[in-house]
Amino acid sequence: MSSQGYPRQLRLLTAGDYRRVFETAAFKVHGKGLMALASPNERGHPRLGLIFSKKNVRRAVDRNRLKRIVRESIRLQQHRLPSVDIVVLARRGVHELDNATVHRQLHGMWRRLEREARRSSPGMDSPSPESGNAGRAR
Repeated sequence: MSSQGYPRQLRLLTAGDYRRVFETAAFKVHGKGLMALASPNERGHPRLGLIFSKKNVRRAVDRNRLKRIVRESIRLQQHRLPSVDIVVLARRGVHELDNATVHRQLHGMWRRLEREARRSSPGMDSPSPESGNAGRAR
């Protein structure tokens, strides 16, 4: 059984981590009001960073709600995603979307990211949903 937690190792923690994703982004996926940049990593699991600026999402309560939704989405989908560092950016108007719509947008973004990563490098560590953690232990 795979872990469904969101431990510290699944997060981008330093400015250098974010900078590396911005400089070497191999994948770019859009959703309504959201954009994700991703760069392959060697860690064997995805990591997530969030950028929700005051300029694009005015109220703190909206920024926090959206960040919670993104974290929950990545927590549930982490077993399907390839080994990439992901930075999710908010765009103007995303705060107007309801929670269900944001969840749908994110689910579609993760599917597209998984597809793009598999297409760009067939050998990339990306287990299928049926295989659980198979392929990760090396």
